[in-house]
Amino acid sequence: MAAMLVVLALVFALAVLPQMWVRNVIARHGAERADFPGTGGEFARHILDEMKLPGVKVEETNLGDHYDPDAKAVRLSPQHFAGRSLSAVVIAAHEAGHAMQDATGYPPLAARTRLAKQAIRMEKVGAVVMLAAPIVMALAKAPHLLVIEVFCGVMIFAVSILLHAVTLPMEFDASFRRALPVLKAGGYIKDQDMRSARQILKAAAYTYVAAAAMSLLDVARWFRVLRM
Repeated sequence: MAAMLVVLALVFALAVLPQMWVRNVIARHGAERADFPGTGGEFARHILDEMKLPGVKVEETNLGDHYDPDAKAVRLSPQHFAGRSLSAVVIAAHEAGHAMQDATGYPPLAARTRLAKQAIRMEKVGAVVMLAAPIVMALAKAPHLLVIEVFCGVMIFAVSILLHAVTLPMEFDASFRRALPVLKAGGYIKDQDMRSARQILKAAAYTYVAAAAMSLLDVARWFRVLRM
């Protein structure tokens, strides 16, 4: 029991600490800047137009900053869509970087999009499988079925972790091979802000590491429920 609690504590730390770091970095540079000529949303629109991508929309969302390859839309949270902070501008550039990947047929983005759709369906199946495990065992009076059910459930949840693992290289490409060169070449950010911009771009990429850790926490939580 003590060993299980230690493992859960470690998993919880791995899940929560990356998220705390990401939020701290973005919040630290979230102050409004009078020297920025436009908002994050306006900056994203400008970059996309400069890259000859007028068909990509820029929209405000409450679902977190992301690029939707199906809708061809860069979506920014309210504070980044309407804000004039360093975080707003840099994150707008990062999400525009995903639009550039899409426009150039970047294979990892296409693979991630397909895997994401599968992961959503499999996560729903995984929840049903793991909830049904104790019931199946009780009705069939066959304890070994519980092991099979749990194994299937964990494998399904593992797809979500795999999704985030393969996403990380794509995120770094959007941050450091797409967004950062644009920020540098266009002179959009002052030299003294460039170090902070790199931190924000790294945080934007590591958002998915935090998401993967949360998926791992879900698996650990299910194990604890089943043990009880």
